[in-house]
Amino acid sequence: MNGHYTVWANPGAVAGGAVTQTMASLPATFGPAPEERAGSADVVVIAGGFGWTAEATAATGSGARGIVVANPVPEDTSELAAAAGAAGTAVVLDLRWASNPALVGEAADPDARDAVRSALGTASLLDSVATAAPGSDPQRILGEHLAALLAVCGPFDGVARLNGNAAGYTVGGRLGNGAPFTAQGVLTAARPAGVDIRLYTADGGVAVQVPDPDAAWPAEVRVTGAHGELLLPTLYESAHRYAWRRLKEHLHAGTRPDDLAGFARLTDLYATLAAP
Repeated sequence: MNGHYTVWANPGAVAGGAVTQTMASLPATFGPAPEERAGSADVVVIAGGFGWTAEATAATGSGARGIVVANPVPEDTSELAAAAGAAGTAVVLDLRWASNPALVGEAADPDARDAVRSALGTASLLDSVATAAPGSDPQRILGEHLAALLAVCGPFDGVARLNGNAAGYTVGGRLGNGAPFTAQGVLTAARPAGVDIRLYTADGGVAVQVPDPDAAWPAEVRVTGAHGELLLPTLYESAHRYAWRRLKEHLHAGTRPDDLAGFARLTDLYATLAAP
């Protein structure tokens, strides 16, 4: 059943998840909870800093029908998944780059995941660069970078940190067909923040460029092959708004997303790389 859902967000989530702007873009579905009823809001929005899983688990016990986690860091989600399942709470993760609809969008639309995974069998190299502002936490950027790669490419083999310092990192490994992949993180103001993923094959490849969710421009996915170059449909929707729109659909349908199951794969991979 369609409805209007009240929302309460903690201060960190308001700043990091563009909560006010996103709710304003979906006014028929979401609105702020009255101050005196904040504790009984339909949707709770949590900043994804350390300890977010415990905060989200507590929110499931308070009767929240939906939870949005803005920019979550890798943590064990098993307890939260069990609590959300028991309470029937829909938990959506608003990931910095991985939630962009150009990466994993509507089932009927072509997206980066379709393009990349259909070409993985003939891949010769996957190269990816994540850029963030100077002073950002490289470890946090690494988690956000890996989330985008897993969303598009699926699992990797033999992943290892090649180097890392306060200015960035380099990670390497293998694709399913044995081809190498590299993922670099760079903290610089010389280029816009975002993630660039390039898959190379014998006759072309796939190029994916994803801006930060607060940027005014959309992601781009270009597929090159014997047919020439094809630009997939441009989607003018941020990662923030797409995460909230997915929550709306689950709340209306009474279903639960699989965000936590996918995030568990990220947590396992990140744990092997997080140590300096």
